[in-house]
Amino acid sequence: MDTLFDLPEPQAPEQAVIAHYRLGDDQYGSPAERAVIFDAERAMTAAVEAAGVGEVDGNEFGGGKAVLYAYGADADALFKVMEPTLRRLPFRPAYVVLRPGSRQTEYRVDL
Repeated sequence: MDTLFDLPEPQAPEQAVIAHYRLGDDQYGSPAERAVIFDAERAMTAAVEAAGVGEVDGNEFGGGKAVLYAYGADADALFKVMEPTLRRLPFRPAYVVLRPGSRQTEYRVDL
């Protein structure tokens, strides 16, 4: 068997949308702040799945910040679906990092 011809097809790198929010304290935010983030995450998950543009992959809390992660084949299309909910979140300062390929091509959108 010649494994040279059995190699998997190269896949396009997964693209990312990573949203960053400053919370009201230096730890994990208040229970009410976390609830707002969780509600937004559920809404974005439903919208992203309905649009078929990727997946919302979770969150991270700590150091007074909340970060939301989403991945798909097209970071711009993914952000377009998520953007209304991301902009409605009340926490500031806030920004989104869009990674349409490698870290060298990522860019930031202030909310």
